[in-house]
Amino acid sequence: MPLEPKDPDFVNALARGLAVITSFGQHAEIQTLSDVAAKTGLTRGTARRFLLTLEALGYVRSDGKSFRLAPKTLNLGYAYLSSLPLWKAAQPIMKDLVETLNESCALGVLDEHDVVYIARLPPKHLSFIPVNLGTRMPAHINAMGQVLLAQLSPEELDDYFRNAKLEKITRYTPTSEVAIRRALAGVAKDGFALSDQQLQLGLLSIAVPVPVRSGRPEVAMNVSAEDHRVTKRELIRRFLPILRRAADQLAHAL
Repeated sequence: MPLEPKDPDFVNALARGLAVITSFGQHAEIQTLSDVAAKTGLTRGTARRFLLTLEALGYVRSDGKSFRLAPKTLNLGYAYLSSLPLWKAAQPIMKDLVETLNESCALGVLDEHDVVYIARLPPKHLSFIPVNLGTRMPAHINAMGQVLLAQLSPEELDDYFRNAKLEKITRYTPTSEVAIRRALAGVAKDGFALSDQQLQLGLLSIAVPVPVRSGRPEVAMNVSAEDHRVTKRELIRRFLPILRRAADQLAHAL
């Protein structure tokens, strides 16, 4: 059972320090002390002490008025990636897949309500969407997320929908819990998910779970392409068998 904040073994200082680090992001690359305090719920004095400590440790840089993350924070993410055997094993398999299909390939894991990209290889032609390692996307509108959500128990899925934000991103984004649950049941039956412009107009993505011998899959693999390059029918008929074979190869390599 995960610790609760009131548990005597819960280290509040560590939780607050991590909250300060994660308050920075794509739309908050540079923040003032007031920004960090507001986003974390800390007092200005407490936020200041954490920021100065992180600066002393090399994780934050400051010009005296504002703060930004330092490159050293990459060590935290790399520590996670380097601890995953699949990260190294996946590289040659994904490379072959991208060369065969000339479309992008990615690996993702489920983290609460999001899919987190832990590996991605773009095709030779211009990449159509800036997806980097650590990018998070809503699970229910992402093909990899749908594959992983389809593996959850009914109780876990209830927890997901209890807190998930079913927001409209494109005109194709589903916002009905009933419709999403119905789609996930189909994904569980078919063994793959296809996201048709749910996340970005013109973007198609097909994903499968990376199979495991016991337990349920925790990693998904996808191929994404623009709709003017590939049709949904081609994704299912030509891409899906190749994608499944790559996922099986990765599972075997592990």
